[in-house]
Amino acid sequence: MSETRSVLVIGGGAAGNAVTVLLRRAGFGVDLIEAKDDWNATAGSGITLQGNALRVLRELGVWEQVEASGYGFGSVGITAPDGTVLHAQDDIRSGGDDLPATVGMQRPRLQRVLIDAVRASGALVRLGIRATTLDQDDDGVTVCFTDGTQGRYDLVIAADGLGSATRAALGITAKPEPTGMAIWRVAAPRPAGVSRTDLAYGGPAYIAGYCPTSETTLYAYVVEANRDRASIPPESYAEEMRRLASAYGGFWPEITETITDPGEVNYTWFDRMLVEGSWHRGRVVLVGDAAHCCPPTLAQGAALSLEDAWVLAQMLTGAEVWDDTLLQAYYQRRIARVRPVVEASVQIGQWQLDGVRDADVPGLMGRTMTMLRELP
Repeated sequence: MSETRSVLVIGGGAAGNAVTVLLRRAGFGVDLIEAKDDWNATAGSGITLQGNALRVLRELGVWEQVEASGYGFGSVGITAPDGTVLHAQDDIRSGGDDLPATVGMQRPRLQRVLIDAVRASGALVRLGIRATTLDQDDDGVTVCFTDGTQGRYDLVIAADGLGSATRAALGITAKPEPTGMAIWRVAAPRPAGVSRTDLAYGGPAYIAGYCPTSETTLYAYVVEANRDRASIPPESYAEEMRRLASAYGGFWPEITETITDPGEVNYTWFDRMLVEGSWHRGRVVLVGDAAHCCPPTLAQGAALSLEDAWVLAQMLTGAEVWDDTLLQAYYQRRIARVRPVVEASVQIGQWQLDGVRDADVPGLMGRTMTMLRELP
């Protein structure tokens, strides 16, 4: 296996950063381009990392930084809208018994940990750059960039997210589709008594929840039916989230009074997408949100993206030939794992939209998370 093989990674999110680190460790030349000048270093409020995500982060060599920066816990509480705890159950340790079931973390902090790992790997990183054309032949891909330069690569990995321009350029017609729900998110100080995720069902929203992200912080979220985003002025975001959150008790009043800056509140729709048939065309292959996305009802978006990166890097590292057979085998290996997670995540939300009161949400969650304990 030649160490001179070269790879272009398009996109510097979780999947792109992870695959870059793993391929550099295997001795390949890797260039990473990211469209945003700031490398997404300040975007987002918080993220819930299940054990199978932590397993990949450990493989990347960043688990100690994640553990020190985040907040680990092992259970989830279900509450009434007034804050009364109705049930608490242990989370399944989907990354194995030697890792926490869940770690909450500030999303910008996770991105910084991954950025530092990419920098330390020796990959060539260029920010504020996009690929404009990808011309393939039997031996590789010639890529032209927005700064007028070009490069030649053995493989291109498209990790450019939900709205992937690379996916569209390859002629793959799959696009994200709204599920009917939307979420308000905000980072906030952590009340002293918050030591796990608690979820309130009912009230003016479908779900009101929070997740500790450090000893001093959490992120809070409220899920409702999606609305026309154009009808919600950004300057009213804090007021809108505060209005919804104010109906909930327990720790919510303390959290709600800190929701004052509309610039700190994020509003997005839930989407679903699963590229079928294959995740590659020639020598260009999709990973992460470019290939699939699901609502965060199981908190598996980042985990599945990180798993994609791990599996693809393993397969590339172990293969003498990078060809259609190898990349199709990558798809087959991942689709069997990703599909049930996407379907379960969508189903949980659909039950709420349909008002199904006897839905077996705990059972579906349990079966899915048990499946994810197996290595990807």
